[in-house]
Amino acid sequence: MDDTQRRVDAIRKDRSELENHIIDEYSAGKITRREFVRRGTVVGMSIPLVSFLAAACGGGGGGETTGGGGTTPTATGEVQAGGNIRVALIQPTTEPNPLLVQDEGGAGLLGSTGEFLSFSNDKLELEPRIAESWEPNDDGTVWTFKIRQGVQFHSGGTLVANDVKATFDKLINPDGGSANAQSALGGVLSPGGIEAPDESTVVFNLDAANGNFPTLVSSANYNAIIIPADLDPADWGKTFEGTGPFKLEAGSFKPKVGAKFVRNDAYWGDKPNPDSMELKFYDEEGPMILALQGDEVDFVEHFSVSGGKALLNDPNVNVIAVKASTHRQIHMRTDMEPFTDKRVRQAIALSIDRQALVDGLWEGQADIGNDSPFAPLYPSTDTSVAQREQDIEQAKQLLADAGKSSFSVDLSTWNGFEIPDLAQLVKQYAAEIGVTINLKITDAGTYYGDGVFGKSTWLDSVMGITDYGHRPVPNVFLTAPLSGDPKVGVWNSAHFKNDQYDSLVKQYVAALDIDSQKGVAKQIEELLLDETPIIFPYFYYFLSAAKKNLLNTVSAATGQFDLSKAGFTT
Repeated sequence: MDDTQRRVDAIRKDRSELENHIIDEYSAGKITRREFVRRGTVVGMSIPLVSFLAAACGGGGGGETTGGGGTTPTATGEVQAGGNIRVALIQPTTEPNPLLVQDEGGAGLLGSTGEFLSFSNDKLELEPRIAESWEPNDDGTVWTFKIRQGVQFHSGGTLVANDVKATFDKLINPDGGSANAQSALGGVLSPGGIEAPDESTVVFNLDAANGNFPTLVSSANYNAIIIPADLDPADWGKTFEGTGPFKLEAGSFKPKVGAKFVRNDAYWGDKPNPDSMELKFYDEEGPMILALQGDEVDFVEHFSVSGGKALLNDPNVNVIAVKASTHRQIHMRTDMEPFTDKRVRQAIALSIDRQALVDGLWEGQADIGNDSPFAPLYPSTDTSVAQREQDIEQAKQLLADAGKSSFSVDLSTWNGFEIPDLAQLVKQYAAEIGVTINLKITDAGTYYGDGVFGKSTWLDSVMGITDYGHRPVPNVFLTAPLSGDPKVGVWNSAHFKNDQYDSLVKQYVAALDIDSQKGVAKQIEELLLDETPIIFPYFYYFLSAAKKNLLNTVSAATGQFDLSKAGFTT
């Protein structure tokens, strides 16, 4: 036995059953090296450790996946120290409150000063932040996180484990917690399940086994910035209290206008390069594009192809394209006419030319969807399931069989990115099969309202188009918009209820290996193609843009960005 094998054996003696299972899968060639590294970091192995095991254990079946979401940098290089970076951000639809934020603009605002237990990078690996490490028990029902010591809040207080516990207690509180956070943690983590036995340890006792739990409490859950235990989230917008590399310049936040953040010299990690970062809010993406080209801003956090085509070939701009699970959902109320009959829902789905949407709206910067949350980038997606394609004649026949050869229905959505264009195209496709769609396009605030805790056009509409941000694992997409359990399906705008579906999702969440996940995924994909409560037309690449002389920026497909290492060339 050589030294490398002895070291591997010694390591495996100290790893959990779940960790050793992942190592076995990789050694047997069932998962790729990239997937091994990703899953290893998710269950708590450090990147250096999992990289050593990847080299030492061989294995690695199939081809390496490409893209993958998370974060990716623009051009890198030497930059000047200091400076002010101006950022164009879509107007947040809620007040700055970690419990209420449920949109891309708000996510960018939270991430400007707040930090998470970990951060999902461009390879879907988890990089430690507030948590230094984490590990599960043998069956993945209990996860223990070690909290970094010596981290200070911007106000000067020291972060301890109880701050982490209190943050998540508030997020999952059924009476006034976070709708977005509960979309990830509903049915996973219940009130009373979190312990902080000492200042450096937090223990999460889950409702059931969950191999992806660390991802659900990472930056992928953008509400989960850690705030002081005694801070009321409703007051967070006064100070933007956090532990990040930037802090709010006092008095600079102005609703509908923007905010300015300055370097946090007491930051626990590498000190940020820029002196400051200035956020400017825009109601629509068009003005953001013009602002970048007109030298009013240096960085656009997100744009669509339809609204920002001018940037794609602009020699003065670096475009950041991140392959992601970001998508639009076209929901149809399964409990209301005309969509109570699944044949009507299938007909609408069959009327749509998905390839034309990808080519026309995204110029190829997207993957075709197949009416389930399983994006092509997920390793567990079963790509053997037949792709739904446009079939006008079959759609007409289904409507005739359902006794609804022609009808009229309202489709509600909001005026952002390519969404109005998508709505118009859906209207045109539906007309080809005899269906009249009346468009009700409003601002984002009207469409989303207060989400699950109040009235919203989104959750009440008979038919609507909703935008969903990237998630590095499909768990949230499988539960929040599709679960029949009201505690879990907090975004179930289709009002879909199917016991078989809910049972399959529970099996998928509990599965610990790719083969088992893929086997359940196939059943879920086929069931959703049959029921069609939601149309998933495409999964598009997340696009950001920076001026050519701004280097070392990082964009996240969840709507966050990191400019702590960014700067301008000389």
